This record gives sequence, C-alpha cells and structure tokens, in this order.
Amino acid sequence: MSVVDCTVSESAAKKLQMILSQEEDKVLRFRVFVAHAHGNHAHYGLGLDYPKDTDELVETSFGIPVLLEKGQDFLDGIEVDYDADADEWTVVNPRHGGHHHE
Repeated sequence: MSVVDCTVSESAAKKLQMILSQEEDKVLRFRVFVAHAHGNHAHYGLGLDYPKDTDELVETSFGIPVLLEKGQDFLDGIEVDYDADADEWTVVNPRHGGHHHE
C-alpha cells in the first residue's frame, strides 16, 4: 500500500471543521480530485463526497481526513490552503510543476 502525502493548512483545517460540523451526514468527507491534467501539472477540485473503494483516506496533521483517489500521481504531495479574507481555496502540488489552482 502506498503512502500518499497531503498537507492541509491550519486555516483550511479550521474552515473544513466548521463545514463538516454543519453537515448532517457524518459519512461525508473532504475530497480533493484532479479535474483536469495536462503536461506536468493538474487542475484540482474540492468538495464533500462519500468514500469509495478506489479512495485512500489520508489523515492530515490537523486531524482532517482527506479522500484521494488511489494511484493518482498528481494528488500525491498536494497542499490545501484556505484564505479566510478572500474566501478562496488553493491547491498546490510542488512535485508537479508547483502550479496554484483553485
């Protein structure tokens, strides 16, 4: 089994804890997915979703579990951040071009 690296910033963790605490369905988890890949980088999407057999549930340093598709190289090493002032999410993967996508 591969170990996938995923980092969630403190501000993203706080926002996610708030979102998840308001959800009635406690099975839902935070998912990061590849919306589109090209060249050496990808565009990412975020949302709440149900775990699937093809997922890996990655525990992060602030206790927020993140759903990632198993075997998806562009997801390994992602860094998720949230800017509360701008109300914007960003996902960066320094291992794949360092692109910043929301």
